[in-house]
Amino acid sequence: MLSLNLLKQSPEQEVRLLLLGLDNAGKTTLLKQLAAEDISQITPTQGFNIKSVQSSGFKLNVWDIGGQRKIRPYWRNYFENTDVLIYVIDSSDRKRFEETGLELAELLEEEKLAAVPLLIFANKQDLMTATPASELAESLNLHTIRDRMWQVQACSAVTAEGVQDGMTWVCRNITLRKK
Repeated sequence: MLSLNLLKQSPEQEVRLLLLGLDNAGKTTLLKQLAAEDISQITPTQGFNIKSVQSSGFKLNVWDIGGQRKIRPYWRNYFENTDVLIYVIDSSDRKRFEETGLELAELLEEEKLAAVPLLIFANKQDLMTATPASELAESLNLHTIRDRMWQVQACSAVTAEGVQDGMTWVCRNITLRKK
């Protein structure tokens, strides 16, 4: 694993981030927030969005893949060369916690994502009905993850609160794969 100091010396390290989660979790809003773009007009992602964002001396290539059930089987087409997996959960949608937990568990079993650091954004914390990140982590049994670095970050993609903290964690925990 490269240390951050080594990475800082190279002018711009390109990093591939995969942004996944169920439909309506807030992935595209998060992506637009990272790219400092207008978030007032967002529609469901039919395929994928990709943006390059500068952060801590990294060029982050963020792949936002649609989360509708019919699109999820295609997620595996994007696993190759992923440096960090970002999984977004709608913290206010308790009815879908089981579904999102199953999808996440499946991702963690994927060979191509083995040992890839995982950031879980517990999104929509600005809503009164949001489940706290710690409670979400407990209900998804995240404490059982032993094969990778992981972090749960409370955030609101709409207000941007917590987003930078999550990205700081990403930049600190990037494992650059030997290409």
